[in-house]
Amino acid sequence: MAKPGARIIITLECTECRTNPTKRTSGVSRYTSQKNKRNTPGRMEIKKFCRHCNQHTVHKETK
Repeated sequence: MAKPGARIIITLECTECRTNPTKRTSGVSRYTSQKNKRNTPGRMEIKKFCRHCNQHTVHKETK
């Protein structure tokens, strides 16, 4: 059996989709990823491609 680890599944959400009314399509871009909560205790921010904004934007970790 595997030990209970420090890796957790997180959801990354586009920050531009919430505030930009002139985006290409309606909706919010979300990605799932994993992080080690011992190495990265704070919230993650990664630049990823948003299909709704049609550009690379900052995606922040949500609850």
